[in-house]
Amino acid sequence: MTQPSTTKQKIFSSYEVFIIAVLTFLQFTIILDFMVLSPLGAILMPKLHITTAQFGMVVSGYAISAGLSGLLAAGFADKFDRKKMLLFFYAGFIAGTAFCALAQDYYALLLARIFTGIFGGVIGSISFAIITDLFKLEVRGRVMGFVQMAFAGSQVLGIPIGFYLANKWDWHLPFVLIVVVSLIVGVLIVMYMRPVDSHLHNKIQRNALKHLFQTVTRSEYAKAFAATTLLATGGFMLMPFGSAFSINNLGLSADVLPALYLVTGIFSMGTGPFIGKLTDSIGKYKVFVLGSVLTSVLVAYYCNLGVTPFWLVTLISVLMFAGVSSRMIASSALISAVPDPQDRGAFMSVNSSVQQISGGIATFVAGLIVVQSPDGKLERYGALGWVVIGATALTVFLMYFLNQYVMQKAASAPPKPTVVEATPQEVAPSIE
Repeated sequence: MTQPSTTKQKIFSSYEVFIIAVLTFLQFTIILDFMVLSPLGAILMPKLHITTAQFGMVVSGYAISAGLSGLLAAGFADKFDRKKMLLFFYAGFIAGTAFCALAQDYYALLLARIFTGIFGGVIGSISFAIITDLFKLEVRGRVMGFVQMAFAGSQVLGIPIGFYLANKWDWHLPFVLIVVVSLIVGVLIVMYMRPVDSHLHNKIQRNALKHLFQTVTRSEYAKAFAATTLLATGGFMLMPFGSAFSINNLGLSADVLPALYLVTGIFSMGTGPFIGKLTDSIGKYKVFVLGSVLTSVLVAYYCNLGVTPFWLVTLISVLMFAGVSSRMIASSALISAVPDPQDRGAFMSVNSSVQQISGGIATFVAGLIVVQSPDGKLERYGALGWVVIGATALTVFLMYFLNQYVMQKAASAPPKPTVVEATPQEVAPSIE
């Protein structure tokens, strides 16, 4: 009688674990570089003698340049080894962040942020193209779950540390810290990441402009871009006014906000991998719908609150971020399956640009909806919440058709060759 094997099948090889880890840390540096500037506003404006409008230009300069560079790079994104593309743009991002650390006046900082955005705005799309190339759709939710931890990690570790360094010593130090961490990540990529060039086997005869045009005009891709636009609309509308709403409407003091962000971020880091695993086990669209329902219910409640105890605000924030994370992880995994292999780089670049630009527009529109009364309270925040809920419902509708397309595409794909099962001695160490 044959004894059952006691060796547990590993999901990821040791090399795949390395790829997940290095891309997570890479995303951490990119997100932190973007997010750390907002809390530094209170320090930067008096230090550089700039107005709120000028500071807003510094923040938006990154997003606008990132969105435009993504569109310009899209036509070339599938013509090169993705590792080389990643290193080229990451080197530019590190140089731009170093320029931020050296800036001594408003114009130097503005130019440095624009330069950083030109390179940093493309890196996310290249990273997601690499994930799509290297990981099967069946496990891609787990991968996205780990990579999305970078958002929570920047909130838990990066922003408090960066703000502490700026407040204690100098506002340049957070950018110095990002440069140091980025250099370490870059060296690891150079030394250990293998070439990612399987897409080059699919010969592309189109020139860059034709490749870009055919990518943005293909109907299935256009639906994905529309879904990304609505996803960004929901997220960017509430986020910029969150701290002002917490203080002026919910009655929290500014001193407890770091604790609120810390607790929310820790829970987000803990739930990310679990949500990723759930998307692979029960279905990406199902998790997206569940996350959308949870987010909508909590947004409707939260945006109409008055003075609220800290513990209740924290609980709502944790649950709301769980819903948002479910939407982000599930949608990222599902949308990654839409493009054909020869279009992945261009598709991801355009998708990233759409996200950046639509997020900037959403923030502007939200500023037109919400007004601040003389006593400091934000009015029409509840109306803003209903706009977010409406965008969420439309996204669920669009994602249904994308899910149907991905399922049909998977069903019509030729069967993959059988892989010979490795012996217990050949199984590389991995994470579950």
